[in-house]
Amino acid sequence: MPSVTHASYDAVIVGGGHNGLVAAAYLARAGQRVLLLERLPVTGGAAVSTRAFAGVDARLSRYSYLVSLLPRKIVADLGLRFAVRRRRISSYSPRGDGGLLVDAEDTGRTREQFVRLTGSDRDFEAWQRFYGMTRRVAERVFPTLTGPLPTRAELERRIGDPAAWEALFERPLGETVEREFADDLVRGVVLTDALIGTFTHAHDPSLRQNRCFLYHVIGGGTGDWDVPVGGMGALTDALADAARAAGAEIVTGAEVTSIATDGVHAEVVYGEDGRTVGARHVLVNAAPYTLAGLLGRQPPPRPEGAQLKVNMLLRRLPRLRDASVDPREAFGGTFHIGESYARLQTAYDQAAAGRLPDAPPSEIYCHSLTDPSILSPELAASGAHTLTLFGLHTPARLFERDPRGAKDALLKATLAQLDAVLAEPIADCLALDADGRPCLEAKSPLDLEREVGLPGGHIFHHDLSWPFVSDGPDTGRWGVGTGYANVYLCGAGAARGGGVSGVPGHNAAMAVLEKA
Repeated sequence: MPSVTHASYDAVIVGGGHNGLVAAAYLARAGQRVLLLERLPVTGGAAVSTRAFAGVDARLSRYSYLVSLLPRKIVADLGLRFAVRRRRISSYSPRGDGGLLVDAEDTGRTREQFVRLTGSDRDFEAWQRFYGMTRRVAERVFPTLTGPLPTRAELERRIGDPAAWEALFERPLGETVEREFADDLVRGVVLTDALIGTFTHAHDPSLRQNRCFLYHVIGGGTGDWDVPVGGMGALTDALADAARAAGAEIVTGAEVTSIATDGVHAEVVYGEDGRTVGARHVLVNAAPYTLAGLLGRQPPPRPEGAQLKVNMLLRRLPRLRDASVDPREAFGGTFHIGESYARLQTAYDQAAAGRLPDAPPSEIYCHSLTDPSILSPELAASGAHTLTLFGLHTPARLFERDPRGAKDALLKATLAQLDAVLAEPIADCLALDADGRPCLEAKSPLDLEREVGLPGGHIFHHDLSWPFVSDGPDTGRWGVGTGYANVYLCGAGAARGGGVSGVPGHNAAMAVLEKA
């Protein structure tokens, strides 16, 4: 271990993303002396709002963009001035000149949409049963996320529904989807929640798809995905304010280069001058892969993200081929593109074989329809809107040989799929920045690795884990252990991590405070 320390803290937190800020706020409020070190010039990590286009006053949630898994408990405990808004339209999925609109507040209308798409209400009834089941699971599982990690048997007893347990925790999700739903598009809409940020398929025997699906349907005990008012940066700005107000010291532009510990005392080295600080506890808001390098250990296999993120600002919303649907409704929920069950499998097979999908699947939503506050009054009055596109089945390996060429080709193919369901090209609707360039930016997994430190661009730091004690490495009572008694994971790579939740930050802080 280094022998000279310049200061000593109760806790040093490595990484100022939302989970690191949650941990800092909880620990500082408990009277701990806390130092948070962030590599980038600002806090927030991947949960930030950015004016991405020159001379345009639109604050886009550049990387992460919706909120589901953030417990109200954390907002209340930390006194955050932060709010979300629910989207009335759950999703719209075009097919040919028609499509499927799911209205969360009008069951009769949604039934009519299913009948129009499929010719009967069979899949609508299956939809009601299936999501009624996931809602009941959500009500029982979500409250456990901010408590000690349950055992598998404890969580199974808490759910109390053997059929739901088998469908979600025991058997590949594809079996349930194929048994319950007949229509190819409806099956695909259900499956997409199992593929967000996760490169897998419906029948993966590892059940990666089931774990991803579970976290996408339990948020808030309802499964709703809500719009953060003011953009994602409103959350992390509120968290940083709460941490500072409680007495935490936050240093930006401070990249941590190593961590050493004997299990009782730790030392953290950061900055170009190799400054060293001591700590009783170190909480790491970075991937397990990154932590291994900081500790000088052999890292696990590098994670691999599999998504394309595209941010756009439009002069106006585009017209749809499906003239029966108002674009304001279609884009107000999740707009599925090329995400039928069969097309999702084809795209996966092509990517697994080492090629970009011919018809890349993706989904879009419009933040500014629900929360126009991210736009200047002038932009909002002009009819401008943001669009966020999230593409699936594009693993990092596809970009490594030619990062720019592969991204350009993928973006072109993805926008062509969008144009195929519009009545006009999306390019005709894009706003221009102050330099006359279209307001569009795309981020590949390699961009996310470079810009916000996600190894392989994996948005969950590695494959999501079950929300119970697993057969893998011992992560301790709170699911944040690392094998070192005073080093904790407080980011998405912890048990019950992933997404914008603050849960790992909360749980790491609780693990530290239990030892105080």
